[in-house]
Amino acid sequence: MRGGSGGIHCGCLRPAGTTDCRGCPFRARPPRIDETADYLEAYARGFELPLRTAVKVDRLSKARGRFEVGCGEHTLFAENVVVATGAFNTPRVPAFARELNESIVQLHSKEYRNPSQIQKGGVLVVGAGNSGAEIAIELAPHHKTWLSGPDTREEPVRAGSRLDHLVTPLMWFVATRLTVKTALRRKLRDHFVAPPRGISLGRIRRKDFAPAGIERVPRMTALRNGYPVLENGRVLQVANVVWCTGYAPNYEWIDLPLRTHHGLPIHDRGIVESCPGLYFVGLLFLYSLSSALLGGVGRDAKYIVEHIVSPRPARVGDIRCESL
Repeated sequence: MRGGSGGIHCGCLRPAGTTDCRGCPFRARPPRIDETADYLEAYARGFELPLRTAVKVDRLSKARGRFEVGCGEHTLFAENVVVATGAFNTPRVPAFARELNESIVQLHSKEYRNPSQIQKGGVLVVGAGNSGAEIAIELAPHHKTWLSGPDTREEPVRAGSRLDHLVTPLMWFVATRLTVKTALRRKLRDHFVAPPRGISLGRIRRKDFAPAGIERVPRMTALRNGYPVLENGRVLQVANVVWCTGYAPNYEWIDLPLRTHHGLPIHDRGIVESCPGLYFVGLLFLYSLSSALLGGVGRDAKYIVEHIVSPRPARVGDIRCESL
C-alpha cells in the first residue's frame, strides 16, 4: 500500500490519482490482515465499485428467468449470481453446548475478539487447530487455560520465519496444482471436506503450550452437572468455554434445487450446470487446494467471469432452476 497526495491505492506502480491498475499484484510480503483490508477498500474506491456493505442476503431464489436476492425488506434482481460466502461460514458446536451450566460464559471463535470477553476463572478452549491454539496462547497469561482436542499436527516450519519464506513457495506451487481433474485428487478433496478438519498449526508450535501454562487435555465428549467431561472421564470446573470447533456449510438460504455433496454444492469449477447463472467461488477444492485461499481464488474468479461474459444460448435448465 502507498499513500501520499494521491491517496492510498493498491501496490502497483501506476501514477497516484489514476485508477488504471487492473491486474496489479498485491505487494505486501508477507501480507497482513490490515494491509489486505486496506488494499481491498482502495481497490473498490479506485474503480468506484457499487458495493453495498452491512447488507445480509437472507434468501436467493429464481422466478421468471431471473434471480431474486432477498436482503431483509429489499429485493435485488440479477441475471447472474456469484456466491462467495466462503467454504464454511456457520459456527459448528456440539448439541450438548446448550446444556452447559448457565454460569459458564461460552462463545464460538467467530465471536471471540479479545480476553475482555472472558470472565474471571478457568477457560476450556475446545479445538486444537490454529484458532484454538492462538486463542489459548492469548488467554493463558490471564486465565488458567486448558486446550482440548486431537493433535492437528503442525506445518514443517513456523509461519513468518526465514525458512518459511523458502518453503512456502514450494508448498503453494503444490497447492495450486492439486486440482480435481483426476479421481485421485478428487479423493484428496473429499479427505479435506468430509468432515472438515483442523489445519496444521502455522504460527503456533506444540512446544509453545507448556511454557505458556496451557494444559493439553483430551477431547471433550459430554457434560456432567453442566460441566465439561473429557474423553478420559475428567471433569473440568471451568468458568468459560471457547468453541474452536470449526464451521459447517449452510445453504438453506438458497431457495433453489441445489444438489450437494458433503454439504457443499455440486458444480464444475464453480459453475452450477443445473442452474444457469449461478456460480460459486471460494470453496475448498472448488478447483484446487488453493481455491479457498485469498491467493488462489483469483484463478477461479477469472474462469467464472469469462464464463459469465461469454455468449450462451438459452437452456431448458433455466426452467428446472426455478424455485420450488
